[in-house]
Amino acid sequence: MSTFQAPKGTYDLTPPRSATFLAVREAIAAPLRDSGYGYIETPGFENVELFARGVGESTDIVTKEMYTLTTKGGDQLALRPEGTASVLRAALEANLHKAGNLPVKLWYSGSYYRYERPQAGRYRHFSQVGAEAIGTEDPVLDAELIILADQAYRSLGLRQFRILLNSLGDKECRPVYREALQTFLRDLDLDEETRRRIEINPLRVLDDKRADVQKQLTDAPKLRDYLCDACTAYHEEVRALLTAAGVAFEDDEKLVRGLDYYTRTTFEFVHDGLGSQSAVGGGGRYDGLSEMIGGPELPSVGWALGVDRTVLALEAEGIELDLPYTTSVYAVPLGEEARRVLFGVVTGLRRAGIAADFAFGGRGLKGAMKSANRSGARYTLVAGERDLAEGVVQLKDMESGEQNAVPLTEVAAELAKRLG
Repeated sequence: MSTFQAPKGTYDLTPPRSATFLAVREAIAAPLRDSGYGYIETPGFENVELFARGVGESTDIVTKEMYTLTTKGGDQLALRPEGTASVLRAALEANLHKAGNLPVKLWYSGSYYRYERPQAGRYRHFSQVGAEAIGTEDPVLDAELIILADQAYRSLGLRQFRILLNSLGDKECRPVYREALQTFLRDLDLDEETRRRIEINPLRVLDDKRADVQKQLTDAPKLRDYLCDACTAYHEEVRALLTAAGVAFEDDEKLVRGLDYYTRTTFEFVHDGLGSQSAVGGGGRYDGLSEMIGGPELPSVGWALGVDRTVLALEAEGIELDLPYTTSVYAVPLGEEARRVLFGVVTGLRRAGIAADFAFGGRGLKGAMKSANRSGARYTLVAGERDLAEGVVQLKDMESGEQNAVPLTEVAAELAKRLG
């Protein structure tokens, strides 16, 4: 009988590579925790209508990529394809916006699911860390989030990424641009599916990656020429704040992102070492999303950064993170009495906050020392019958090879001193 394998388009995270993913998640989350963002966790599935209304019925995510299911009770559910709609739904349900301290600043980490053609950097199950600032319209918030993402990437050592920036206008000026864009697009040589998209959400056509479509878009009307004074001023302040903070960005007039809910500020982080799947993260302002899903008017902004894509970016730049070994001390017992005594020592070390492991299975000295070496432990504790009779264990420094006897009663204190 053949063994089971992970479903197509998914992956398992196993040691040692999983340690890199954990380190990336931590690096992205760290500046958020230091900036007033609280952790939130939402279910892996939601009502289908939340995404249809929130993400947009014309998007590829809703029309082609969502995993949907019908429960035994007849409910229509979908595995979450993105995080923002779920987080906003949870914040509204918990009345966080009524606590009197706006914006509500939240961060999250989790797995998301889209039925896509699997390729390097694009999976059907993927991991993201995201941040949302709910309930306040302020260009300083937009700038803060972009700066925090930039800080997270740089803390990992990444340098070859770029920040693309655009404004999508608001409910006052975007309809005028939408009409002008539709008029232009209707005269182009496009397939039927793209023509349907023109009528539903013409801005999506600008995001079409096909060369024959992009060639025809050269003279398309520019959104910046249609921005109202308020949107223009707002965007200029975001740009000025980023510049003052020393964060480099590129203006990209065709940047629209893949979700319908964005307004005003929109941005994307791209890495040129990843080929066609160059986006490692992105986000923007979504002032109308709360009302789309039945909530009050709550102007908000957020982003999501792909953990998988960030790891690929690190590999593209040849960056190896300085990851600490999971084990500091490895205990090697020689004989049954030593197994009992050393396991007690290991338990005590762990309670004292020292990462310790044990040679399980009653292996001999040679095999156990090989395991100790593979564990990356800085020190090993070796004890046999003679050592126990003298009330000591042998403490070996795995870097220098130096070994000396330490009284059993002083092992924890000696290791704490050596490990700092």
